[in-house]
Amino acid sequence: MRAWRSAFHRDPELSFHERHTRDLVIAALRELGVPFRTFDGSTAVIGTFGEDASGPVVALRADMDALPVTEATGLAFASRHPGRMHACGHDVHMACVLGAASILARRERTSTGPVRLLFQPAEEDGLLGGALPLIEAGGLDRPHVDYVIGQHVEPTIPLGTVGWRVGPSMAAADFVRIVVRGHGGHAALPHQGPDAVVIAAEIVTGLQALVSRVRNPLDPVVVSIGSIHGGTRHNILPAEVTLEGTVRTFRPATRDLIEAALKRRVRAIAASLGAKVRIEYRRGYPALVNPAEPTHTIVRALQVELGRERVAELGDPFTGAEDFARYLERRPGTFLHLGVGVRGVPASLHSATFAPDERALVTGAATLAAATAAVQRARP
Repeated sequence: MRAWRSAFHRDPELSFHERHTRDLVIAALRELGVPFRTFDGSTAVIGTFGEDASGPVVALRADMDALPVTEATGLAFASRHPGRMHACGHDVHMACVLGAASILARRERTSTGPVRLLFQPAEEDGLLGGALPLIEAGGLDRPHVDYVIGQHVEPTIPLGTVGWRVGPSMAAADFVRIVVRGHGGHAALPHQGPDAVVIAAEIVTGLQALVSRVRNPLDPVVVSIGSIHGGTRHNILPAEVTLEGTVRTFRPATRDLIEAALKRRVRAIAASLGAKVRIEYRRGYPALVNPAEPTHTIVRALQVELGRERVAELGDPFTGAEDFARYLERRPGTFLHLGVGVRGVPASLHSATFAPDERALVTGAATLAAATAAVQRARP
């Protein structure tokens, strides 16, 4: 597993470009004797074994893509490619799924049904993602998948601990781009037309009222503007300013409410100051919601496998997003959080110094294997 993880980490690839990563996955599956298939025009790989078993089919998912980050970990197997790094732990995810496959295929505690391994590209894409195309290509069919299980490294959870949660666990993530069109000119004469910079600033501030005054305060919502572009120098007012941001919600009704309210508020602010505005609002991944029955079945098994003290119920959902939610919209299953926290303050996900402890590989593989066996045995 360490060798697999190191190979993935050394040569990271961005979303929809995971060609070398696909080849490494294929080599590992061949090493394990797991039959696999690939797809034209996609870097996805699906492995399936145990098809002669009669129990439920369980799919284990691993995401494959890296992030546009220049690594600063100092690891012996650090990325060889500036501007590309496995800063979100997808290298660990792939190694853990391969490790779980080795456990399930070779040990005496074999699974009681077929096991499918979903190596999925482009989780980091954020809008289309890689899960939906893989589902549409038959990733959950032939044979019909009954349960789907995934996990993600989490530096805020202690090493060797697995976190779980029933219900909303991760947020829906939507993208918004707002283009404010004012009247460009000399910065010394701002009265001659709408100032796109000032109006953009009013919009950024005004959007926070969506969080504080539009939705129920007990219903979590995040509205963040992460990018502002406009202007060329200090004494020129730009004719146009572009804002880009993200909206995070957990309930479908709240998602609809915030989208409508955001568009209404942006148009009203712009109109009140004499500017025109163009809004692009695109829905990304839905909220990730873990159903109770399979999650509790898996938790009971993990308490036996790992010990009760190493299986922790998480109090609050994460406002991060995951396209594993696409699978849970179609099949029961659960999404777990693999603790990789170390002494002191661990580097955060997406950080150039993120380096999860390799001892987490053992816990991650054991977790996926135990979870697979648990849901297969729970339903004949």
